[in-house]
Amino acid sequence: MELNKYIDHTLLKPTATPDDIVQLCDEAKKYKFHSVCVNSCYVFLASNELLNTDIKVVSTIGFPLGTASTKAKRSETKRAIKEGAHEIDMVMNIGFLKHNLFKSVREEISAIKEIVGDKTLKVILETCYLTDDEKRIACNITEKAGADYVKTSTGFGTGGASIHDVKLMLNAVDGKLKVKASGGIKDAVTAQTYIDLGVSRIGTSSGIVIVTTN
Repeated sequence: MELNKYIDHTLLKPTATPDDIVQLCDEAKKYKFHSVCVNSCYVFLASNELLNTDIKVVSTIGFPLGTASTKAKRSETKRAIKEGAHEIDMVMNIGFLKHNLFKSVREEISAIKEIVGDKTLKVILETCYLTDDEKRIACNITEKAGADYVKTSTGFGTGGASIHDVKLMLNAVDGKLKVKASGGIKDAVTAQTYIDLGVSRIGTSSGIVIVTTN
């Protein structure tokens, strides 16, 4: 199994410079990762760097808190798609979910999916802030809203992916959505463990270490 094909090669830190993004894209080409995952301000740059390759560009939306307005998230998504994003990783409004504003959460995801169309939409749950019941509800809402994936974490919360959460999410989506494990995945053994459980994508800034020590 080729781990590189599962990896969204990620650079989302606030200090990332344009030169860093160019390096990220060069690394993705060298190691043939599935994609690069960048903040939306770098979608245009990454898209140009990856022209004439099979490597996708993933843009985060409402990152990392998920608390931007739906209008702001829609605007950010439109620009990211226009500038070349193939996939969108949006952060769910966690506060709305925890306050049982399920309709608002679902409508926001649906509004983003309407823009994304037949491209891939992943919804970040930020599982470290949720109870197990809330994680199940979040998966159900994401499915009903028409998204393609649920994703564990931003990597900026108090915790990242865990075997417990990945198993729970896989069980909750029951094959109707795909699952992306992200946050704290730094070695090949961990990445392979999640893939063996059934995840379809790994989000990590340690992709080179993972594929060169496998």
